Amino acid sequence: MITLYAFGEAFGLPDMSPFVTKVETLLKMAGLDYRVQTGGFNKAPKGKLPYIEDDGEVIADSTFIREHLEKKYGIDFDRGLDAEQRAVAWAFEKMLEDHAYWAFLHSRWVDENNFRVTSGYFDRVPMPMRLVVRRMARRQIRSEIQGHGMGRHTPEEIVALGTRSLDAAATFLAEKPFMMSAEPTGLDATVFAFVVGGLCPSFETPLRGAVEGHGNLKRYVGRMAERFFPEQTEIARWVA
Repeated sequence: MITLYAFGEAFGLPDMSPFVTKVETLLKMAGLDYRVQTGGFNKAPKGKLPYIEDDGEVIADSTFIREHLEKKYGIDFDRGLDAEQRAVAWAFEKMLEDHAYWAFLHSRWVDENNFRVTSGYFDRVPMPMRLVVRRMARRQIRSEIQGHGMGRHTPEEIVALGTRSLDAAATFLAEKPFMMSAEPTGLDATVFAFVVGGLCPSFETPLRGAVEGHGNLKRYVGRMAERFFPEQTEIARWVA
């Protein structure tokens, strides 16, 4: 059985990391048996989650995990798509993962009010180590945001950039049931993971308003959650 190393459920989301949610969605799409294991961060081969262990083989990074699943199990998450559609799907996926992600990260880890919520995740760590881990994690993530370049903008500019990506996703989705076709493809695992995170009411950010302003994105999240994460009952209230 595949083991998915994750942070764990938080704030009504399947996982606090959209990349973990992406991988879990792919596993559900593939119909593969898996288990979720938390507490594996210290052994993460690239210092990040998620990673999986599959018959003794360890694969890190959500993109390489998808590639592994496709090669080993003969799965084509983009089945039915032509070459041009696959290129568009890749572009949208990377827009969210390599650009919008940093806007979301800034809203949770840099904004003081939201960080009070984010820091609640560390309540599972015993005191006094909790204070140390929380401070170190925030310092590292703020440094990463700055190094990426997103953190060099003003908060208003960051929101504008993140909103533009969300608007693009909503425009492309239009009234289709899923991003690329009538059935979910690999891109939907990524879009769902990021958009559902944006809808989480635990965080007060204009980015949430950007998602809520697109009824088609809310309905889309509802469809994806109903199919793949029916146990996450809070999501149904977010999209109502």
